[in-house]
Amino acid sequence: MFARKRHTLWVLKVLATYLDIGLGDLLLGSVVTTSERMAKIERVQTGVRIERRLLKVLKALAEYLDLSLGDLIEGIVLHAFEGKAAFDSRTMEVIADLKKVYGLELSAADAHTLEECVSPPARPKRASRDR
Repeated sequence: MFARKRHTLWVLKVLATYLDIGLGDLLLGSVVTTSERMAKIERVQTGVRIERRLLKVLKALAEYLDLSLGDLIEGIVLHAFEGKAAFDSRTMEVIADLKKVYGLELSAADAHTLEECVSPPARPKRASRDR
């Protein structure tokens, strides 16, 4: 009996690999057709400059949603391109909390009026140690 169950699991794993889906998706019946599979893409590394506190909120939100920062940004942009909201009401509450935590007071109205500081605020110099 045990060998039969093990063989069945092996067959399911092979089938899931062949269909390019997860074993859990196969077992839960959420198999998608070929046209519904994830799109194949090519990602590139980029050096984007972004407001410091905004980046902190994005990183914290990505962590909360268990996404990479890149996946979060891609999702936000793809939703925006289609005029759709990227987040539900619960996630918007989390974002509001994160904005408070990181002191982010900027809004969409500020988007095209931002002016970058010439240089970051100076840090106090450490006292040198003479030995």
